Amino acid sequence: MWMDITQMLEEDIAHWPEDTPFSYERTVTKAESGSVNIGKITTSTHIGTHIDAPFHFEEDGDTVDQLDINRYIGEATVIAIENSEELGFEAIKQFDIRGNILLIKTKRKSDTTVFPESIPVLEKRAVEYMAAQGIKLFGTDVTSVDPIDSKTLDIHHLLHERDIMILENAVLDDVAPGYYEFVALPLKIKGADGSPVRAALQYKADLND
Repeated sequence: MWMDITQMLEEDIAHWPEDTPFSYERTVTKAESGSVNIGKITTSTHIGTHIDAPFHFEEDGDTVDQLDINRYIGEATVIAIENSEELGFEAIKQFDIRGNILLIKTKRKSDTTVFPESIPVLEKRAVEYMAAQGIKLFGTDVTSVDPIDSKTLDIHHLLHERDIMILENAVLDDVAPGYYEFVALPLKIKGADGSPVRAALQYKADLND
């Protein structure tokens, strides 16, 4: 059984203040067309559960259509570091990490309608440790891997330098720490800096197994 860990895309979903809000509208009804309903979506590429392409923060970085989809499929370790301002090396190294994907649960309950004022972010030593463990994709249940007000995006850049891709805004409320199969495929949008994904986990084992 696969667990959906994707935020619902709806009118009241929170978005970055400078981004385009999400909206869906039915532009053609079945009654009007005689055959089908047709909808239109307007949104930021960083809405809800999404991946960041390197082009998001590097002018010469790969765009979404250039990314290898195999980077978004594989064995994942889910750990919980809750009620902390930082996702630090000392906390992460306590866990037995398996596979090349690491997801960190930072909160017990998500409110997708509220844009946070602050979030727990990765310590640089934690990034180096993840790279040494062979992590190729890092995911979190908050809106960024850097502080909300960061302009330099140091952690984004460091993750990229260590060949670790980024997933943000996963919904991990009902996910227990453990080992899972993981998939979160981005849309193949030419030239894009990011993409919403439909992310899912399939349970394999407890952390202590």
